[in-house]
Amino acid sequence: MKKLVSLLLASSVLFAACNNEGKDSVEKADSANEAKIDSPANNTAVVADAETAAFLVDAANGGMTEVQLGQVAEQKGTDAGIKRFGAMLAADHSGANNQVKTLAAQRNVTLPATVSDEKQKDIDDFNKKAGTAFDKSYIRYMVKDHEDDIKAFENASEDVKDSEVKAFIDNTLPKLRMHLDSAKAIQKRLKY
Repeated sequence: MKKLVSLLLASSVLFAACNNEGKDSVEKADSANEAKIDSPANNTAVVADAETAAFLVDAANGGMTEVQLGQVAEQKGTDAGIKRFGAMLAADHSGANNQVKTLAAQRNVTLPATVSDEKQKDIDDFNKKAGTAFDKSYIRYMVKDHEDDIKAFENASEDVKDSEVKAFIDNTLPKLRMHLDSAKAIQKRLKY
């Protein structure tokens, strides 16, 4: 019986690995979490519901993106306010990312190792820009991205049942709103 269970576990891991070819890091994390949630009999079961696991994966992807884009803004921004904003984002989202990693580890939720292909394309596009073209597109992106993040966090606050993850969401929302306000102020000042 133990051999059969071991064989089944090994087969499911191998199948999941083969099934992940061609997927980006976020898709792989989502697939791994779905497999864990769907197979509660094994020892790697997620101690989180699907909404919580999906939120943590999305938060990790978004947070890693914000850190990388913040670092790009520090290097490529021509406006001092954009550089400061980028530094603030990199620092704030690094801290939030550490919290997401801790929450995920406690719940056996697999997080993406890198940003999604879509977010990596955005990062690559920003790395190709320079001067005021960079500043303008970066701050517009940050306004839109933070509006989207706030909506996602507000929705998750209603959907997520895990009290610790909900507390993280509720504690992070004011910072996201502050980031949005800062980005809008820069956008207004620079007339972008």
